[in-house]
Amino acid sequence: MTRYFYAAGGAVLLMLAAAGMIFFFAPEDALQREVQRIFYLHVSSAIAAYGCFAVVLLGGVVYLWKDSLVADRLARAAALVGVVLTTVTLVMGMLWAKPIWGTYWTWDARLTSTLVLWIIYAGYLLVRRLAAPGRQAARFAAVVGIFGFVDVPIVHFSVTWWRTQHPGPVVINDALPPEMLATFLFTMVCTLILAGVLIAIRYRIETLLDAKPVAAVVSAPTQTEPAR
Repeated sequence: MTRYFYAAGGAVLLMLAAAGMIFFFAPEDALQREVQRIFYLHVSSAIAAYGCFAVVLLGGVVYLWKDSLVADRLARAAALVGVVLTTVTLVMGMLWAKPIWGTYWTWDARLTSTLVLWIIYAGYLLVRRLAAPGRQAARFAAVVGIFGFVDVPIVHFSVTWWRTQHPGPVVINDALPPEMLATFLFTMVCTLILAGVLIAIRYRIETLLDAKPVAAVVSAPTQTEPAR
């Protein structure tokens, strides 16, 4: 477990460095002022969540194709991390929306599709929690994870497909000054590294959980026939 401890520590240090850049290196936005700094973690968390759900998609496909327990565990681990990151995305967006829009929530296309994404993969985790362990539960969850990924491009392109209150893409449109762009890219890389470390740790936990019933059976005492 030592390597996981060091990896987690390194990821935390990177996120602290990203926070330093967000608050001390990136300039204040002329229109949104300090609240704009939420953008760096908000968007980075969303991108990292996309990556997690892509892992769930890949894991589900491999499991259905080759019946791989490794792929199933990886999908389980990535789904949990993806839901956590989507939660961060939603919370950060709500904190930004209150001073900018005057409300924490509006049924905007981007916000609504992101909430649907959260519900889909929270449902995936609920299926894994409530269903009896075995191939049937794994196969059903794999199907949910695969079809649930359809919502990822809907979330991403919602601001260009529909008229929304949510700001449009600023990175690909070269709308950020160099300091802001550097801060965003650094924060995104740090968040992706954190997501990868969390998936690795959760994968290890899933491996131990899968081994527990087997270990219990092996270590169970054998019942001897009573003496007559």
